[in-house]
Amino acid sequence: MSKINWGRVILGGLVAGVVINLVEYVLNVYVMASQNDAAMKALGIKLPANAIPLFVLNGFLLGIAAIWLYAAARPRYGASAKTAVLTALGVWVIGYALPNFGMGVQGLFPVRLLAVASAVGLAEIIVASIAGAAIYKEA
Repeated sequence: MSKINWGRVILGGLVAGVVINLVEYVLNVYVMASQNDAAMKALGIKLPANAIPLFVLNGFLLGIAAIWLYAAARPRYGASAKTAVLTALGVWVIGYALPNFGMGVQGLFPVRLLAVASAVGLAEIIVASIAGAAIYKEA
């Protein structure tokens, strides 16, 4: 088993992060903007001024984490898009589905909003992982 190529994890993760951030931008600024605003208003909170840069950072960190998981799974499952999809499913469960489920159970956000975010998140993390995995090469 070879060592993880951390430079390629970062590079592939940044590529994945670009995909994630682009999809999140379109989803949250154009598609779900009014629903997001209504949900925040219902909570009685305003989005902090530093939220957008932190969301962007989160997208890049999520992309790096996805490619790190891909790099770890690659020796076991092979260097393929299928491996990227399988690892993306793991990232989606931990990073999207479970947190959104928890917020839905707590009644923090409308279930429809969370369902759309989760569904779009599944597509985005799969595409992002495949794109980032295409950059990754073993050390």
